[in-house]
Amino acid sequence: MSDQGDPLARIADALERLIPPAPPATDWLSAPAYVWDGTARGVGRIVAPALSLLRGIDPQKELVTGNVARLAAGHAAHDMLLWGARGMGKSALLRASVVAADAADPGAIALVQVAPDALPTLAGLFSTLGQLNRRFLVFIDDLGFEDSDGAGPRALRSWLEGGVEARPGNVRLAVTSNRRAIVARHLSEQDDPINPRDAVDDRLALADRFGLSIGFHNCSQDDYLAIIAGYCAELELPLDEHHALEWAKRRGQRSGRVAWHYITELAGRAGKAL
Repeated sequence: MSDQGDPLARIADALERLIPPAPPATDWLSAPAYVWDGTARGVGRIVAPALSLLRGIDPQKELVTGNVARLAAGHAAHDMLLWGARGMGKSALLRASVVAADAADPGAIALVQVAPDALPTLAGLFSTLGQLNRRFLVFIDDLGFEDSDGAGPRALRSWLEGGVEARPGNVRLAVTSNRRAIVARHLSEQDDPINPRDAVDDRLALADRFGLSIGFHNCSQDDYLAIIAGYCAELELPLDEHHALEWAKRRGQRSGRVAWHYITELAGRAGKAL
């Protein structure tokens, strides 16, 4: 009978083969973007429209692109809250601004999109990013907190400003939200018989931490048609303003997102890929 070796060693070898290998360490200096859900995953390309195609939001575009460019250059830059109407290009503008800044200075900046349920892990992310010679825009899309969630807004306020685990100097936060104050507001906030401002001020304190708070509003008919005209010219699609307005009427809304859905319809009918 041949010697099978140490039984404990053979068991240990078998267990090691069952355990999946540890994921490779994240290379935070190579990719233009990352997704963070407690661990990082590099993204090889940021999908975003050209800045020239984002129409009807020129003042917002100037503020966001300028701030992202300053961050990429290592200059003083703000944390940003982009709030307001659905479908008006808040997240698209952030992505496009990072693409433009990266094109101007390749590798200087990266976008890190954080899943909303990964907020408790932000301190660990900041600790890692703060050690790197690169600038990062940490992006939380469509953020909102339940009425019962008091810890989330307080933690985010601390990370933005004043806490011992505040985001490092090479990192800025960008948040999109349908609500100007991010958290829900209620008329009952005024019912405090002692100091009715206390409840309101506590809820507004989170939005006040952002150096730039930029509102996005439902676009006018002219802006909606201008967005569609820009896409049609870029993609060589026929423009029928009456049909475009009917599309918006059926959707019950005029916005950049509705305009893009209409363009998708036109491209499909023309047999083109987007």
